[in-house]
Amino acid sequence: MKNELESMDQMDAIIQNETALILYFYNDHCAPCISLRPKVIQMVEEDFPEMKLAFINSEKHPELPAKFNIFSNPTILLFFEGREYRRESKYISIPQLTEEIARPYGMIFEN
Repeated sequence: MKNELESMDQMDAIIQNETALILYFYNDHCAPCISLRPKVIQMVEEDFPEMKLAFINSEKHPELPAKFNIFSNPTILLFFEGREYRRESKYISIPQLTEEIARPYGMIFEN
């Protein structure tokens, strides 16, 4: 998968180097994970083009979600300037997620 993180070093580097970031934790046996993924991709592409989106397969790399105390999928972590801003898990609303990202994203990128 595109933008797939597979190591702690990759994850730490992307958090530190990206101004705006979504980490999407999923597994391939999770129906909500599969149905939500294209909606998140579309949201980022259309509404937040400066935001980086990276995926972590929790089943293949359990140490990565464990670092953030993530125990369920899908889970989305939002980062701005290297700090965790928001966390959404299980039943994620795209309109609500868009609204939560819009304000800090606007403050950073739409000067």
